[in-house]
Amino acid sequence: MSDNPAEAVLAGWLSQLEAKLAARDWSGASTLFEPDGYWRDLVAFTWSIVTVQGQGSIATMLASCGERTAATAWQVEPGAATTSEGIAEGFITFETSTGRGRGHLRIKDGRARTVLTTLQAIKGHEEKRGPNRERGTTHGAIRGRIAWGEARAEERAALGRTQQPFCLIIGGGQGGIALGARLKRLGVPALVVDRLAKPGDTWRSRYQSLCLHDPVWYDHLPYLPFPDHWPVFIPKDRMGDWLEAYVQIMDIDYWGSTTVTSARPDPQSGNWTVTLERAGETLTLHPQHVVLATGMSGFPNVPHFPGQESFKGTQTHSSAHHASKPYEGKRCVIIGANNSAHDIAADLWEHGASVTMVQRSSTLVVRSSTLMEKSWGRLFSEEALAKGITTDKADLLHASVPYAMLPAIQKPIYEEIAERDRDLYNRLRAVGFMLDFGEDGTGLGLKYLRRGSGYYIDVGACDLVASSEIALKSGVDVTHITPDGVSLSDGSHLPCDLIVYATGYGPMNQWIGALMGEDIEARVGKVWGLGSDTTHDPGPWEGELRNMWKPTAQDGLWLHGGNLQQSRHYSLYLALQLKARQLSLPVAVYQPPGGSA
Repeated sequence: MSDNPAEAVLAGWLSQLEAKLAARDWSGASTLFEPDGYWRDLVAFTWSIVTVQGQGSIATMLASCGERTAATAWQVEPGAATTSEGIAEGFITFETSTGRGRGHLRIKDGRARTVLTTLQAIKGHEEKRGPNRERGTTHGAIRGRIAWGEARAEERAALGRTQQPFCLIIGGGQGGIALGARLKRLGVPALVVDRLAKPGDTWRSRYQSLCLHDPVWYDHLPYLPFPDHWPVFIPKDRMGDWLEAYVQIMDIDYWGSTTVTSARPDPQSGNWTVTLERAGETLTLHPQHVVLATGMSGFPNVPHFPGQESFKGTQTHSSAHHASKPYEGKRCVIIGANNSAHDIAADLWEHGASVTMVQRSSTLVVRSSTLMEKSWGRLFSEEALAKGITTDKADLLHASVPYAMLPAIQKPIYEEIAERDRDLYNRLRAVGFMLDFGEDGTGLGLKYLRRGSGYYIDVGACDLVASSEIALKSGVDVTHITPDGVSLSDGSHLPCDLIVYATGYGPMNQWIGALMGEDIEARVGKVWGLGSDTTHDPGPWEGELRNMWKPTAQDGLWLHGGNLQQSRHYSLYLALQLKARQLSLPVAVYQPPGGSA
């Protein structure tokens, strides 16, 4: 028995749970939870990503999944259980009939408030690492031996021709290659394709001053953390070089300069027919599974204003703005007021341009330094590492809080942020900048999860706006474009040489429709968002990100995207789902009645 009181509490609860599960007493197991307690499962029980809330929903999930999952060997990971404000919490491990799992548990007054369960490995098909790593060679003299380089070259030449990938990953950014690395380690034949020439070119092609807004501890890729001397905020070209090196080091099968033109499932074979163009050649692949890893967004959203064709200067979407130096001494107008708008406006200002930002709707602004103090730093920082919170533990802790609990947690944090940075916000309001903290005051994280837009992580541009070094026109819209500038709804006119449309992107659904057809786009439905019934996130409530990293309504189609932390963490669960299907395991996907909690 542990001398850690929190560990003893968790172990006692797990013992009760194991007994209830062994007895197939699903209702009894659910009474171990608070009446409105949560069970969030990442693949281990449900073969999906599901949150259920309340004793009745938990009992229903267990009645469907409990017997075949046959979870046993529940244990508390030693040394990390804690108690705070009457809540005991810690990491747990368990086994199922299929694999090995890890999770997190919170208990108050003897009942579970939250349980997280995640599948970490499939028994008998674990990643070959550590003591189980491959030898790489057979010692001794062997006539006719084929060297590794020769064999690998033959594999690459056969791929897509005489050998078909089990999984085709469309999109070679951080999400696609993170999943490619996971699948490689699991022995799942996978091919990553991207329209750009080299891994990392998506980053290299952006404006010169771009740096990651998330801190380095948040952004590691699977297996290869950034070196501990790397900057907190990584410059975009350095990030591009890292992704290129990652593909080589992890030995990922990657085709650059490759454009997918169509992808359709074959109802007879169950495979996909994917047509692509590569090096002037048309190829057809027949993978069993297709992963769309083009990010959480669709195509650049370029608005259409009357008179655009008459403009004599340069017009570009923010995604295509590469350099600001040519605009020294020029007049520039940025349409938009979120991350890219602020970054590009500041970059142009630094290069001597005269810049005006047109803000058509309100923006959530939070300083990067404040986020480090109040949000990211708790799990992703040097201080967190010093407390023993590794990247894996941070990811699990991050996942252990159900999305439905976040509003109550985040709202007081953003009330504190509003007070902490009151001077900045007052200065912005004084020049007319329209601010919000989300429709319900719940801040950046939930705005990102709900709609993926509408915010700026301030790394310096706000001071330029507040001091009118970057001019602001807010609460207006563009009525038309003239040969020499932009006319606004308040009757004003902005003469300019450059117009940047920092107007975001369409939904990820657009890629499905363009590559696979409108019928499949309609079948899959909305992508991203929680169903919060806020702007751009219509209900009903689903409680998990729609269609991300889990089975979709189209067999064999998977969606993978999000930020670097999400790409790292959720790529594991997507890879294990694909591995299970490669092994033809009896996968029974649980669909909660009425959706997740």
